[in-house]
Amino acid sequence: MNGSWAHFESAEYAAALKVIEALKSNGHRAYLAGGCVRDLLLGEEPKDFDVATDARPEQISAYFRKTASVGAAFGVMLVRDFGQTIEVATFRSDGVYSDARRPDSIEYSSPKEDAQRRDFTINALFVDPLADDEAHQIIDFVGGQADVKARMLRAVGNPEDRLKEDHLRALRAVRFAARYGLEIEQGTKEAIRAHARALTGVSIERIGEEVRKMLLHPSRVRACVLIDELELDDAIFGNEQSFEPSVMKTLPESVAYPLALVALAIGRGFTIGDDAQTVCIGYRRALDLSNADRDGMRGIFECLEMLTNRWGAMSESERKRLANRDWAREALVILEAIEPARASAIRSQIEHLESRFGGLCPEPLISGADLIELGIAPGPAYKAILDAVYDEQLEGRIQTQPQAISFVEEQVSRQKTQ
Repeated sequence: MNGSWAHFESAEYAAALKVIEALKSNGHRAYLAGGCVRDLLLGEEPKDFDVATDARPEQISAYFRKTASVGAAFGVMLVRDFGQTIEVATFRSDGVYSDARRPDSIEYSSPKEDAQRRDFTINALFVDPLADDEAHQIIDFVGGQADVKARMLRAVGNPEDRLKEDHLRALRAVRFAARYGLEIEQGTKEAIRAHARALTGVSIERIGEEVRKMLLHPSRVRACVLIDELELDDAIFGNEQSFEPSVMKTLPESVAYPLALVALAIGRGFTIGDDAQTVCIGYRRALDLSNADRDGMRGIFECLEMLTNRWGAMSESERKRLANRDWAREALVILEAIEPARASAIRSQIEHLESRFGGLCPEPLISGADLIELGIAPGPAYKAILDAVYDEQLEGRIQTQPQAISFVEEQVSRQKTQ
């Protein structure tokens, strides 16, 4: 590993080393395991440092002062003695997965058996960071190092068995392949296709979380393409509409989740004028979206429709209000991908509006308290009055508070005479 672990600086890594040192001092084997090993070998910065050991949970509790059990049935403990939370798992082998998610039983076992029950070879590597000989730091029972070098994603053992154990592994394969730029090994690919329909039995919460991780990562386009290629789209979205990536390709690396969802929906066939409400409800059901994410999707679709079909007929105040709405900027990002010339013209017009009469969202010249002082009783008319004054302000016909008050008085007087 060219000394990479020895030179890695991280408070969590330092804490994990101390955990390993303590376990070894008590006569146990203890290694860094799983994702952190994969990430470093693939040139990524590890986010979590998990430890695998032959120490049992009760022994771990005895060796450290601050521990908590998060998966006692699976031999998983949290150790917080060194300023960071380190997950420590006992080597195990798994029994039958009758619910296609978790094993019905486990047995504490050896590092080799623990590696062989994991999903993909790149996730089944161990590292002994305290080994004197760097050549022996990596413990590999499944050919994971070779797959890392070949940038290959391969199921551990029989891919059919791995997919049957947990059907969500199909989506995890997509996410890993997209994120790390890996090719999916042919046998693993065939098993995913063969079990694609079984993904319908996985909870929408778990599916939604995987899709969220994919869409929030810059590799989102390849992930969506892989979902189609591996025939997982029908199980997730309830149809086999193929994905067209042109809109999603234009997104910046970092995006809000609703923006990525809208790009996905357009890539899967949504066009302006379609029923956006139905699409948003469908995605909420398919991906377990929060109210905020669903409303964000809907807000982008609404702004996109207005920018496309109504902008030309809007007054200055209407344009300012639209440009200042939540999700209007995201809608413009989508419009740039669909109609770049129109989007460019609108951006220029918005820049011009920002320079006029206090900008897109100036501080209102009057408030509800001012209406009360004018003797106007609180009620439903307040909003209409304040909106009318603000429209005048946005368009520059009212520029001072006395002018605003005069406008209100004129409106109230006119209503009384009608």
